[in-house]
Amino acid sequence: MKITEVQSTSVDQRIASHSHIKGLGLKEDGFAEPISNGFVGQENAREAAGIVVDLIKSKKMAGRALLLAGAPGTGKTALALAISQELGPKVPFCPMVGSEVYSSEVKKTEVLMSNFRKAIGLRIKEIKEVYEGEVTQLQVEETENPLGGYGKTVSHVIIGLKTVKGTKQLKLDASIHESLQKEKVQVGDVIYIESNSGAVKRVGRSDTFATEYDLEAEEYVPVPKGEVHKKKEIIQDVTLHDIDVANARPQGGQDIISMMGQLMKPKKTEITDKLRQEINKVVNKYIEQGVAELVPGVLFVDEVHMLDIECFTYLNRALESAISPIVIFATNRGICTIRGTEDIASPHGIPVDLLDRLLIIRTLPYTQDEIRTIIKIRSKTEGLKLLDDAVDYLSEVGVKSSLRYALQLLSPASILAKINAHEELSREDIEEVDGLFFDGKSSAKYLLENSTQYIV
Repeated sequence: MKITEVQSTSVDQRIASHSHIKGLGLKEDGFAEPISNGFVGQENAREAAGIVVDLIKSKKMAGRALLLAGAPGTGKTALALAISQELGPKVPFCPMVGSEVYSSEVKKTEVLMSNFRKAIGLRIKEIKEVYEGEVTQLQVEETENPLGGYGKTVSHVIIGLKTVKGTKQLKLDASIHESLQKEKVQVGDVIYIESNSGAVKRVGRSDTFATEYDLEAEEYVPVPKGEVHKKKEIIQDVTLHDIDVANARPQGGQDIISMMGQLMKPKKTEITDKLRQEINKVVNKYIEQGVAELVPGVLFVDEVHMLDIECFTYLNRALESAISPIVIFATNRGICTIRGTEDIASPHGIPVDLLDRLLIIRTLPYTQDEIRTIIKIRSKTEGLKLLDDAVDYLSEVGVKSSLRYALQLLSPASILAKINAHEELSREDIEEVDGLFFDGKSSAKYLLENSTQYIV
């Protein structure tokens, strides 16, 4: 009998194009380290982004916009992702591409607005009365069915809860019996019951029942401290878009007609401006009462030159609204025609009135030494071993063509090295792969030289 062990897919094995970016790599005084957190070079851009992060954290940047401008492959998307890493998981980060707005189902402005709302978080604090403890008794009381027949119905449930400080016996409504069954609550489980809604949550099995076995399906938790009946602060993080969607699609009844109505609805429903204004009023009321806190997040719009003149005029208004996130645009275009117009040329394909509102961070092309360092970091992330001559050759390729092309050669070269029974990637492996593939510049050169062979 052959037994093979299944390898778990850890996060390290899943490699994306920016897996090596862990943050902006700044010192405590705000100056950039030459090589840190996966970043190499671009010191000025990273220091500027660090100031933006401080502004966002101090909530002085809401409703403002930033533009990352630079040639392709100079790290614009990496900068935006590093900003999101620095802000942490609690601050919403919503990435989108300029061409996403062209949907056949929803208006362009609606796509932009829903992404705006996805980038604004709301932290809601609720103080709930809960009964928490280890279940010591679970007794279901039944009565005769009032409709007659032989069946019996649940009249109430008696449950005993124990904490470190004391015990309590509760008499629960019959409706809570279903929640207890759904959560599969048994004697010895640690649970909590919300006194207002009657919601039941099973936390885990009490650690007094823990065994010495290594393989255990159960999650053991300690018996709660304090009293059985207590007040607990529960914090929920939602985005304004989540609230919009929840209110735009009210759930119908359980009858066939309402079920069919929900199935017949299109996948994307357009949320009206009136509904959003009503939600904003409620949100502002919660903020004034101190129940909720607004967390302005980041909306990252890549390839911003793909937006047209309608979208840009809408962005002007959206940025001025009272509830607005921080918007980061990125583009690799120089002076070009604004989409949606015939003859209006503008820097980066963005109208001048919107450009006036933007802080612009410029990213510069990498030097050969910086490309060499990036290749070393990238190969380590991908778990590849490169000889020094292979790194030198790849850095030369990066200068001649582009950094992206040089990094793309790593994976096919590693496959070739395995075929050639090499443990480390050599210059010969890289040269062989480089001979098999074309980069953008050499492909364009080939097309020019052999233009007669192609249909124009």
